[in-house]
Amino acid sequence: MTDTERTKEKYIIAGIYDNDEEAAEASLDELAELADTAGAEEVCRVLQHLEHPVAATYVGRGKVDEIAALISLFDADGIICDDELTPVQIRNLSDILDIKVIDRTILILDIFASHATTAEGKLQVEMAQLKYRASHLSGIGKALSRLGGGIGTRGPGETKLESDRRAIRHRLGVLNGEIRKLKEVRKTGRKKRLSSSIPTAAVVGYTNAGKSTLLNSLTGADILSENKLFATLDPTTRLCTLPEGQEILLTDTVGFINKLPHHLIDAFRSTLEEARYADILIHVVDASDQNAAMHMEVVYETLRELEITGKPVLTVFNKIDMLTEDTILRDERADLSVRTSLKTGEGRSALLEKISEILLQGQSCIDIIIPYNEGDRLAQIRSRGRLITEEYLPEGIRVEAYVPERLSHNSAGPS
Repeated sequence: MTDTERTKEKYIIAGIYDNDEEAAEASLDELAELADTAGAEEVCRVLQHLEHPVAATYVGRGKVDEIAALISLFDADGIICDDELTPVQIRNLSDILDIKVIDRTILILDIFASHATTAEGKLQVEMAQLKYRASHLSGIGKALSRLGGGIGTRGPGETKLESDRRAIRHRLGVLNGEIRKLKEVRKTGRKKRLSSSIPTAAVVGYTNAGKSTLLNSLTGADILSENKLFATLDPTTRLCTLPEGQEILLTDTVGFINKLPHHLIDAFRSTLEEARYADILIHVVDASDQNAAMHMEVVYETLRELEITGKPVLTVFNKIDMLTEDTILRDERADLSVRTSLKTGEGRSALLEKISEILLQGQSCIDIIIPYNEGDRLAQIRSRGRLITEEYLPEGIRVEAYVPERLSHNSAGPS
């Protein structure tokens, strides 16, 4: 047995459901994956049929007694509940069970805290944690003081749990100021990209669908790509050259997940603005996941919440090498779709062709004559758009091409 295995925290995971037990089990499976990503181990699970969470204890009193017995049986370090708990629920469960109580929100925030690497990512995670803790001061401090360290205590640290609301408000004000400064820096970079007329695509999708693998495959980037939830957190932008020579900027975004904490969405709203200014969205879907349809719905709902709508969407059904049968893959909300295995390279050429095709939907056709002493304009058209014909005439080079709308405004008609 390795040291890692010996030091893993052991947790009982608990959830409730109203009428869809299968969906609830899938949600608990995902909760177990989140726990594993955070460095914890599921020892058993409890699922109860309830129309609504019990106000005092989340699950019913009988289930609380059952959990108490399971804690003793498995020598568990704590319990993780599949929803965001109220301060009352956290406090009562902690008092009754005398053990650490974690909810889905704390778990996700903890993972983000351990995976954030950039200054902005760390600031945004700390802001989300502090907003959560400010609304749960009456319950979370006591619950997490049961055991020192471990899940739920990374990021701002345990001292923040003991801070009063005034101290938290002050710290949030400082964080807001620092994030505003970084936002201005990103805004300047975005203006430069827009002025260059290079088309941009935001890569979105459910966590662990293969977004980072897509960037690595198409741009030669060296982004961490693991089979874990939220393996990468901080956004990355890379240049991709399409087969016709046209260039496009691909920006990775944070993965979405079911029941993504609102505190986290609010904190990362500025980072996700990159998707709002993108020309197209590349939606990566894990086609091998039995819950792929639900994952797509979560992505579209999160995009709506972030007010990122009305953009052309290319859906990439990834991991087709893991499909055991000829599965029908469809996304009726996408403009185009393609099947790929980004890990093996299958469908990579088709993906590049689809990106070129969807870019054409937002481009204008130009027919111009470029003087021979303005060769840089032709080079710009080749890299920013798709060249159709090129004819050398005495007065210059006649070019017919598709180019981004903002570049077409700078082009004159044929003379």
